[in-house]
Amino acid sequence: MFIPSHYSCHGFRTGRLAHDIVGYAGAHNYHRCGKPPYVYKASSSARCSSVNSSSLTFNPITMYSSLLSLAALAIGVLSAPSTTHLETRAAADNTVYITDANKYCMIMPRDPNTNIGDSEHPGGMKAYCSASGRYDNSQGKLPDNFWSNIAFKTGTSSRGARYAQLTGCIRPETLSRLNPNDGGGQYDSSGGDDGNGNPQGSVCLGYKHYVELVEPSENRACIKCCDNYDDYTSGCPAVIPGNYFNCA
Repeated sequence: MFIPSHYSCHGFRTGRLAHDIVGYAGAHNYHRCGKPPYVYKASSSARCSSVNSSSLTFNPITMYSSLLSLAALAIGVLSAPSTTHLETRAAADNTVYITDANKYCMIMPRDPNTNIGDSEHPGGMKAYCSASGRYDNSQGKLPDNFWSNIAFKTGTSSRGARYAQLTGCIRPETLSRLNPNDGGGQYDSSGGDDGNGNPQGSVCLGYKHYVELVEPSENRACIKCCDNYDDYTSGCPAVIPGNYFNCA
């Protein structure tokens, strides 16, 4: 893969995922209709219709059942990774995120023993997550010993923008998707054809942009999610300065 002389976090818009999630969780809105006794409708488009109020009744069993369904739905939404700042929907297997050194997802080749550069085509890449970070069956699972050393860092850049990153040493032989002799390459949210991402449409949960490098022959990997424009050169230490533990 050709790694450009600089990487720009600029120009990628993330869309409406947070709105969709909130809208889905709040789809059962209850509307009280007519005069006493009341009837309650539970739907995303429920409206009071013109009916004789004497025919309206309140069914506590139906109401209780609907509330239980809504509570179960809310629990399911809350169990997914935090979606603060999200604006678009991306497939789970096309999504990365970083919560800490134990809970995260990264992009890896979809097929076994594949060079990073050779994976860069539609359908050639897929999200792989830590054991505690995987939240969808479409995502792959990284081996528990994939990292030999890992450092998590989060904060605010000199431009006042948020970021979170993982840097460190990997054991490429533990993940069948990687070729240990591969010099590696880059995945990101704003590169690829027409700046639509590589993989196309890929996002980092909670941030506007991300860049990830996997360098199997150097036993090294890094991923950074960010909110602002940055210039990068090539290689993990240059793109994402951090702790690499003298990977060898």
